[in-house]
Parts: sequence; C-alpha cells; structure tokens
Amino acid sequence: MSTLIQAHDLADYEDFINLEPFAGRPLADYVSEVQRIYCADNRPWVIGYSGGKDSSAVVTLVYLALLGLPQAMRTKQVFVVSSDTLVETPVVVDLIIRTMEQIEKGAKRDGLPITSHPVVPKTHETFWVNLLGKGYPAPTRSFRWCTERMKINPVSDFIKDKVSQFDEVIVVLGSRSSESASRAQVIAKHKIDGTRLARHTTLSNAFIYTPIDTWDTEDVWKVLRGAFKYSPDDIEEWENPWGGNNRPLWTLYMDSSDQGECPLVIDDSTPSCGNSRFGCWTCTVVTKDRAMESLIKNGEDWMLPLLKFRNQLALTTNPEQKDTYRNYKRRSGKVSYQYAKEGEDISAERKHVPGPYWLKYRQSWLKELLEIERDLNLKGHAITLITQPELHAIRQEWLKDPNEPDWNDSLPAIYRDVYARDIEWLVDDQSRFNASDAELLAQITQKYEIEPEMVMKLIELEISLEGLSRRQGVFEKIGSILKQDWGSLEAIKNKQAKLQTRNELDIHQAEVDRVERELSDLQAQLMKADDMAALFSEAIKDDH
Repeated sequence: MSTLIQAHDLADYEDFINLEPFAGRPLADYVSEVQRIYCADNRPWVIGYSGGKDSSAVVTLVYLALLGLPQAMRTKQVFVVSSDTLVETPVVVDLIIRTMEQIEKGAKRDGLPITSHPVVPKTHETFWVNLLGKGYPAPTRSFRWCTERMKINPVSDFIKDKVSQFDEVIVVLGSRSSESASRAQVIAKHKIDGTRLARHTTLSNAFIYTPIDTWDTEDVWKVLRGAFKYSPDDIEEWENPWGGNNRPLWTLYMDSSDQGECPLVIDDSTPSCGNSRFGCWTCTVVTKDRAMESLIKNGEDWMLPLLKFRNQLALTTNPEQKDTYRNYKRRSGKVSYQYAKEGEDISAERKHVPGPYWLKYRQSWLKELLEIERDLNLKGHAITLITQPELHAIRQEWLKDPNEPDWNDSLPAIYRDVYARDIEWLVDDQSRFNASDAELLAQITQKYEIEPEMVMKLIELEISLEGLSRRQGVFEKIGSILKQDWGSLEAIKNKQAKLQTRNELDIHQAEVDRVERELSDLQAQLMKADDMAALFSEAIKDDH
C-alpha cells in the first residue's frame, strides 16, 4: 500500500482525530496535550513499549502528535524502549522486534526524531543464570527475585544513561487508571501540582507522563484500529501510522478479555503480570499460566513443550516439594531456620529453610531446555531459549558452586550431547579440581573425618591468592569457610544440638558462677559487718 512507502502528515487522520471521542473528549485534545508537553522544554522522552495494546496506543498517540508538528519543532529525541527479559513469550518477542523495526523505519521516512532501543538484563542477572546457574528457586509471590534483575534494572540503566546525557528525561507510559489502580495511586502520589507530570519514584531527574491514563479498554482498541484512513471494520487494514499492521496484536488478545499486558516495569510498584499475554513464559508467580494455555488453544500448539517445562518448574515451589529439589544448605554454606513469627505458636519446632536447587536437577533442566530449543528449531521455529553468554556464565557458577562444585565440568558435555557439537568454551587458566581430585580428596579426608568439600574450598582459596603480594583479609576468608556447615543435614543437626546443649550448659554454669560470686560477696559483706559490730561494741565498753 502507498502508506507504507509515502510520508504521512496529520491530515491523513484529520477526521478521526477531530470526531472520535476518547473518555468524553475528542482525540484532538490528547494530541494537542502531547504536543504542548513535548514542546514545553528540552527534556527528551523515553516511551516504555511492552508490545501490548496500551503501550502500542501510547506510541501511536505520540507518533500522531509529532506528525502534526512542523519539522522545525521536532527537536527533542524520543526513545522507544522495549525490555526483553530473554524469556519473553516467543510470539510476543517476534511481534515486538518487528514493530520496533517498523517504528524506526517509519519515523525515518516521516522525519520524526523517534528511535527504538531494546534493552536486556546483564548476563549475571538473567533468569537462567540465576535459576540454573546459582540454583535460585523458581519465583513466587513471596520471593519474586526476577522483576528487579530482569525488568527494572535494564530500563533504569537506560534512563540513568539518558539522565547523565541530558540532565532530565520524561518517561512516557501506557498506564491507565482502570487497568492498574495500584500504579495509578503511586503516580498520583508523586504528581507535580499544576502539571501532567509525576516524579519517578526512585530515579532522580526522571519524570512520568501518562497521556492515556483516563482511557478505557475500548478507547485503546479504537485508536489501534481506527486512527487511519482505511475501514476500521477490516482487520486487514488496521495499519499503524508508521506502516505496521495491528492484526497480530488483535490476534494475541482474542479470547483473552480477562488478561491484560505486562507493562514496562520501572519500579517495584508494578504487580505481577504472570497472567498476561505479554510476560515471561517461565513465570511461576501465578499458579497457572492461562495466557500460554490460551495461546496454545488458539493455534500456537508448538509452544506446548514450553508450557510443560514451565509447569515442571512451578511444581518445585510447592512447600511439600522444596526439600526434594533444594539443598538443605543456603548458598552461604549455612543451614538456616525460620523461627515463629509474631502471633504464631512459639512452642512449635523451628522450620528448616531449604537453599538452592540441587545441581543434579539444574543439570537435568538445562539438558531438557536445550533439547526443546533444538527440536523447535528443527521444526522451523527460529528460537533461542538460552543464549551462549548465559551458558558460559552458568558453567562458571557450577564450577564455583559454594555447596556442590561441578568437578566434572558437566555443562560442555551436556551441550555436546544435545547438539553433537561444541562451542568455544572459556578455558580456566587457574588450577581447579576435577573428578579424580575429588575422588582422592574423599579417600584422604575420610581417614580424618573431615568433609572433602571443606578441604577443597581451602585449597581453592590458597590457589586464588597465589602471586598476590598482599593477602589482606585471608584469615577472615579462611574463617568464613571453617564456619560453614559441613556434612549431611543429620550430622549438622546433631552438631548444632550439641553446641546448643553446650551453650545452655555454659549459660547455666555462668549463672551458677554469678550466684556463687554474689553469695561470696554477701558473705564478705556480712563478715565485714560483724567486724564493724564487734569494733563498735568494744568502743562502747571503752567509753563506759
């Protein structure tokens, strides 16, 4: 169509903008507001784009507003930022990538200062490096470790970079009061009097603008299907002003009236989005992933292995399964207990808190994940479920695991077994333990009733300090290793019981010693009093 290759101006959408009502006002009012705020200062804009309907509506509104400005007034940069957690639902990833490319291409064609910027978490903060590498348990409502690492930090880093470059920025979000009451309350709390802006809750010199906060869902779909000179009743003609087609977006939302989108997360006030169409396929915060189930039901049945894998991870969060899948020690090397909270029965036995996943399960899950990735690609789905940098990082985490060091260096073998090829693995130029070393240590330490892992950690510490002229803090490091809980859970419990008994005896003995000291002091005082009385008696006799 000609609209895909020819530049647009606002006249193409004039009737729609002037006549169609949005929350009781014509769209022209919102376009004018966006233009006014855009032209009010030199602060660049950062638009949060999640790929969902709300963020798509915001990008559409801003795009139309900029089209209506003279070229000389289009001076400020507009950065469209999408956050890819690397475990996004695959069909959504494809939509986001395609749309971001179309937005940038259309903006260049139309002379708009809009550029697209995907952001991803740092390698050591990705889902798989934390879950498979470090053994973090699958996220739950009470331990939602993924949001900050995978969503908030990448976007915050981008905003901070722009703040350092431009001093201040305005973050434009698709938040709507009817869709997220909690988010609306947070923004309202930080609202700046007399303006449409609010202060960012955590980032200084960043401000929030929510241009469609009064719209309802119908308003959102209206701008996505009707802001164009083609028939709004024909889905085939749901063209965006930058040239993309909104039919894939509509298809994703079919039969999903109870499911929204996962918005761009900029702070921890954003609730879990596990039930949405636009979230992580690995999300275990919710009990069931109805979004993926619905996608599979509506024709994306190739995603069934992903759903099964996700459900398998979700099962490990059940309280009765925790001791099966997770080490009895924390990553600190200590056995941890949870004591009774206020209002609970304090006489109840303290509750053991399990640590990271056992290495054997992490190894099994990685192999299964790679097999799913291989099979999907063989069936024609170009998909990456886990990246090579993540594989390298997981391997290093396994080699240096605080509780279960992978002396066999199993990850390259797992990859080779699945793909029948190798990648260029990093060579560790520092001496490290292997399987034969482990066997030898086990034989030697058994004689002295010492745990081989403890000896290995001490030797590893010594190796890591080779060549250093100063060994500052070496004794503290040695002490931290010696203070870890070594041995089986039963042995550790027995040791702790003995220590507790010894501590109780020590406390009892200290109390006995204190009482004896007080008695001795009292006897001394009595004797002193007797002596004083005798002297007083003698003095009276002398007077007489």
